[in-house]
Amino acid sequence: MKNIMALKGKKVEIEISGKTLFQGILIDIGPDIVVIYNGKDYLYIPFFHIHNLRADDLIELEMDGTPPEMPIMEESKNISYRKTLMNAKGKFLEIFVTGNRSIHGYVTSVLNDYFVFYSPVYKTMLVSLNHLKWLTPYQSNITPYTLPNEDLPVQPTNIPLQRSMEDQLRKLEGNLVVFDLGDHPHKIGLLKLVNHNIAELNIASGETIFWKVPHIKVVHWP
Repeated sequence: MKNIMALKGKKVEIEISGKTLFQGILIDIGPDIVVIYNGKDYLYIPFFHIHNLRADDLIELEMDGTPPEMPIMEESKNISYRKTLMNAKGKFLEIFVTGNRSIHGYVTSVLNDYFVFYSPVYKTMLVSLNHLKWLTPYQSNITPYTLPNEDLPVQPTNIPLQRSMEDQLRKLEGNLVVFDLGDHPHKIGLLKLVNHNIAELNIASGETIFWKVPHIKVVHWP
């Protein structure tokens, strides 16, 4: 970690899963997350998805002066993935979990292996901590889709929350659910049973599909 810390304040290029590249100034680094500023936005990238990181002084960024104050401030000097999510609660974010589709909204709760995210489009969502690729905080004067604040409730749901994703999915048995934003027809259906990290899903045709819970990235329900 100390060798990477030497790059703090320098221009870097980061490659993450899916051969996605980011360029920016390395602002901060913790044991499981890095923060870069790309000249416009701050990007918080969990280490879990980082394939490589390298310094590159030739990177050109469109920015004036020094980067603005970090939008998610840490209460202690040591940044971490979980602390970042906790301190981001209630702040408008753009998050990337599956494919190249982003989700806009805000974190409401952080549990053992997932967090709860409220989206004006998808409403309450369960997002696996292991599958969040990166998040970008909004500028303070912007709301998702320019919606008024009354359409973005502070307490969007009162469902009881379980500590693990598997236990929370059990609470959704008997409901129609959508896994991973419905990026495949086999990920939309009636959740019949969740047991031993296997989710049993009845899709539209009536066929039963079994999904391993650790591979489910995000869940929402109509």
